[in-house]
Amino acid sequence: MEKIIEINSLEELDMVAEAVIESLDGRTVVAFDAPMGAGKTTLISRIAALLGAEDSVTSPTFAIVNQYEGRDRTIYHFDMYRIERVEEALDFGSEEYLSSGELCLVEWPEKIEPLLPENTMVVRIEILSETSRRFVIQ
Repeated sequence: MEKIIEINSLEELDMVAEAVIESLDGRTVVAFDAPMGAGKTTLISRIAALLGAEDSVTSPTFAIVNQYEGRDRTIYHFDMYRIERVEEALDFGSEEYLSSGELCLVEWPEKIEPLLPENTMVVRIEILSETSRRFVIQ
């Protein structure tokens, strides 16, 4: 099932974060498909906050993965932008994270597509204007 949400300001982003959480339906891996500057990290920060994470969520561009503790689960936030080969993701143990049963939120998922579980949720973000976005949750 596909859910489409359009927002015109950051104040509406919690609505999108709630929709992503509600759509998980047992899935633990979420791939964020969006161009640079679309708001992937900003959305992930709202998802983590709604799940009870108190840490400041930042893009793990250089660390590749950040870990946050939510109320009921661990949240792993990946930024695969710097990954050039799938083997690099395997080297840092991505398969263990992705199969851990904990929530894995993945930016630049196309870099590790062969490693993503079959039931991965995809959140596509489209830039409509400087302040407007369309979110397609699949």
